[in-house]
Formats: sequence, structure tokens, C-alpha cells
Amino acid sequence: MNLSYFLSRSNALAVGLTLALLPSGALRAANTAPAITAFDQAFAATNDYTATLRVHEALGNATQDRVYQYWFMKPHYAKTLITDGDGKGSGGVWAGGDQVSGHQGGILSGIHLKVDIHDHRAVSLRGVTIPEGLLQHIVENYATIPGKLTQIEGGKVTGVLTDRLELRPDDPSANSGVTDMILYLSKDTHWPVRQIQYQGSQVVLDETISDLKTNVGLAQSDFPF
Repeated sequence: MNLSYFLSRSNALAVGLTLALLPSGALRAANTAPAITAFDQAFAATNDYTATLRVHEALGNATQDRVYQYWFMKPHYAKTLITDGDGKGSGGVWAGGDQVSGHQGGILSGIHLKVDIHDHRAVSLRGVTIPEGLLQHIVENYATIPGKLTQIEGGKVTGVLTDRLELRPDDPSANSGVTDMILYLSKDTHWPVRQIQYQGSQVVLDETISDLKTNVGLAQSDFPF
């Protein structure tokens, strides 16, 4: 069975798995910015969240467009469902560790299989896994990937006033070829609202976060593994 529609999302896989298990701010490199500190405080007050991620990825001449619904509960439960685009109806659950439980869409949706989280069938076009797509991991990248980090006013993004973080990695070859990373975070909630990544002049990732709801009362039973 082709499991390529298993949801997932990232760049440094080993780091991503470690960070997903730790509270935001528990592991830090030299990068720091007020927007990251503000996010850490907001995340510390959050037990769970749901969000919609509209994601465009490019790898060479190939592209992938998906809309993901994400559910997360501390310390390490994540669930995703592709609600539109490539692989619509497919979903996966991660409960910590090195496996994901997933299903395809359509008539095969009732068949669940567990595969290694590193398996090429269980990642997005650019190799992003379920825990690597979590919002706290997205912010964590800007604090832990070695490079030059700057923060400026971001203006309005999708109608939201933002702070803008930009990270230029020191070693793009160790960062899936990404040469420039830009993250917009809400000035009000301090959560991410959009991220854009470049490889040279090419946009290789463009994702918009919407419908974020925090402390909705999720339970472990919401993450059947």
C-alpha cells in the first residue's frame, strides 16, 4: 500500500523529534528574539491546540499543495488530517517515539498501518514529519538552527498585526538547502501565522496558519494510535 499520503512535516529530523518531546524553550541555541520569548510564554500556558495549515512545498520541479488540520496535546500527542489537496482524506497520529499510525483517504480510510516516522512514505514532499509540523517546532527552528536571526515589524499578514523573524542559516546544506527563513507571529497571540522558506530565489515552503484554538480540552482518546 502506498502510504505517501501519511501526514507529516521539517528539516532536522533528529532535532525535531527531541524538541517535540520537550517544552518550548527547554533547548536553545544562540538565537533569541523577543517574539520567540513571547511565544514560549504563550505556549507554556497552553495544554492543547487545533489549527489549520495551508501548505505549499516545492522540491526541484515538483510541487505539493495541501491543507492540514492539526491537533496537539502535551506532552507529545499529535494528529493530522489532509482536508484538501494532494492526499485528501489521509491522516496520521503520532504519540511520541519513532512510529506513526496512518490511513489513506477514500475507501482505504478504514485501514490503519504503523510505519517508521522516517519512512519516505510517511513524509511530505520535502520530508516533513507530523511532529516537525507542530507550531512549537516551527518556532523552535528559529531558535536552534545556527544562523543570523533578526526581528522587525511584520505589518499585517492575513489581517493580523505581526512581528517578523528572519533567519539566514549558516549552513544551508545542513538545512535541506534552505537559505532564508521568514516567520510572522501575531502581536496579539504570539503564535505563528505564516512561514516562508527560500532556496536561493525559489520559494520552497509557504504555509499559512489559521483557525488556531488553544486549550480546547483534548484527551488522549482523541489520538488513537
